[in-house]
Amino acid sequence: MKLPLSIKKAAQRLAKEDGVSLNQWIAVAVAEKVGVVETAADFFKKRAGKATGEGLMKFLHTAPQAGSGTGRCAPIA
Repeated sequence: MKLPLSIKKAAQRLAKEDGVSLNQWIAVAVAEKVGVVETAADFFKKRAGKATGEGLMKFLHTAPQAGSGTGRCAPIA
């Protein structure tokens, strides 16, 4: 794997501070990132449930138009 020099130096410094090899530090960093991304994806899938884009569009069509003064937001001057 090739890394930009500035990122490699930062990773080397952090690995040294943690008392581990650069390879071990990078493996843990990648594992943490994978966990975060997979957790976020699972969260949004569960949160969406059976929602569809069609349902979202129906909802958006009922929303007041921007600047109409009927919404909760202050009009933009």
